[in-house]
Amino acid sequence: MSRKQRLELTWIGKEERPKLEPRILLEEPSRSHVGMNSKEGDLFDNSIIFGDNLLALKAIERNYSSRIRCVYIDPPYNTGSAIEEYNDGLEHSLWLSLMRDRLHLLRELLTDDGSIWINLDDNEAHYARVLCDEIFGRRNFVSTVVWQKKYAPKADTKFISSSHDFILVYAKDIDRLRLNRIPKDEKQVSRYTNRDNDPRGPWKAGDVLRNEARDYAIFPVTLPSGRQVMPPSGTSWRYTKDKFADLVADNRIWFGVDGDARPALKRFLSEVTDTIPAQSIWTFQEVGHNDEAKKESRALFGDALFSTPKPERLIQRVLTLSTDPGDVVLDSFAGSGTTGAVAHKMGRRWIMVELRDQAFTHIAPRMKKVVDGVDMGGITEAVEWKGGGGFRFYRLAPSLLEKDRFGNWVISKEYNPSMLAEAMCKHLGFTFAPSQEPGEYWRHGHSTEADFIYVTTQSLTYDALKKLSEEVGPKRTLLVCCKAFNAKEDTFPNLTVKKIPHAILARCEWGRDDYSLRVASLPSAEELDVVASDKLPATQGRDGKTRATASLPLFADEEE
Repeated sequence: MSRKQRLELTWIGKEERPKLEPRILLEEPSRSHVGMNSKEGDLFDNSIIFGDNLLALKAIERNYSSRIRCVYIDPPYNTGSAIEEYNDGLEHSLWLSLMRDRLHLLRELLTDDGSIWINLDDNEAHYARVLCDEIFGRRNFVSTVVWQKKYAPKADTKFISSSHDFILVYAKDIDRLRLNRIPKDEKQVSRYTNRDNDPRGPWKAGDVLRNEARDYAIFPVTLPSGRQVMPPSGTSWRYTKDKFADLVADNRIWFGVDGDARPALKRFLSEVTDTIPAQSIWTFQEVGHNDEAKKESRALFGDALFSTPKPERLIQRVLTLSTDPGDVVLDSFAGSGTTGAVAHKMGRRWIMVELRDQAFTHIAPRMKKVVDGVDMGGITEAVEWKGGGGFRFYRLAPSLLEKDRFGNWVISKEYNPSMLAEAMCKHLGFTFAPSQEPGEYWRHGHSTEADFIYVTTQSLTYDALKKLSEEVGPKRTLLVCCKAFNAKEDTFPNLTVKKIPHAILARCEWGRDDYSLRVASLPSAEELDVVASDKLPATQGRDGKTRATASLPLFADEEE
């Protein structure tokens, strides 16, 4: 028997995977909005989705698979501190399960050249790094960005004052990843001067030495002052003797104001790119800090402050690197809506998901201000945002099935015929596209150009099925989903007939609207002992009781 081992992060409940129901989205037109200054070419296909983010990701999976260029998420940090908007105190194992389930779906949504940016602190960042190695592949790790979120130490810190967050960056496919560079700032450009009034413009002195001795590049250089210099011991010039002479003749070597300084290469601003690669440390001067974010939040929401906002400049940096205008950005932990606001101002399309009430109190009002051009804070001035575009506000539909008074699963009373048809299309892999042609009432969706689906709550007789078969014709096929039917399943070659809800009953979990893993639902220590006793080694506590080490994730060499 083959005995393979692999290094992985493991935790109680890791093998448990939810069977998610692919819900449909219901637009709330009264909350959707089109900007007052909108014009042709503006972006309108943006979405706010109210509902559990795991169900929401499943809901958009089919339509947005491999279409999201950038995912930025700022999930609960699992600090144990009381954060009003989030369940930010999840036990480690449940936090890892929460992230694992969502990260798997997020990976499927990314374009092949896309990337995911995960904002975390010390509490879970290192576990998350190993988890992401497992989901995205270790070779697809790009970088860990350190963001300086505070500009001063916290005076009452007992040990070391934390002043940073981590942003884990992964590619879907490192070989296809496209990241942009960032523009040089004023400080970097100011390093270029023109001390000799060279007509080619400002320049910066560069080194003409290499840190190894090459015989062909060791020779004396005569300075304008008449003094000769040699490269220091263990080094050599970067250029051959002839090349060095050409550079001197072209006035590309600087010998100092008095002509007696060690030579340096003149690098002209006009001859170098105006961008640079991003570095892995982002200071608050570059991308903002927590206090800046709270000031932006206060300007938008007054006293209804969001507890953990991010500065718009931080998100601007992420989107500058990871996207181009017109790309789709997704934030499934939308919070107060900063990601969508910045994406909109930068000409990106966006999707935000939020389960909590701030979808109504913060996100939708904020995005209305953005599209109307009346949000004057954040990056508005820097990107010259004037307003335009729009968004749609969606709510996750209720579960398709509910139990009747006898405990049987039946179609929910909240579903009308159109909703039912759309839901069945999503469950069975069809594109919902009702025909507008007269007489083709049975074309609710399609999987190919010749394969269609028809959904009805009626019981179909033999004659009704025969009529359908004749209308479909021999060159097309039709999946018929109905309450009941009176014919053998193979009677009509071009029809496949299924009963609802039986055809989908075992496909997923029904009636569950919240996968947010509330702290209140955590198992007790005694329950964990029972669950873990057969899976993990036991330890003896100070009270003398033997317990399985169930509540903490660990690294394990797991035999397969």
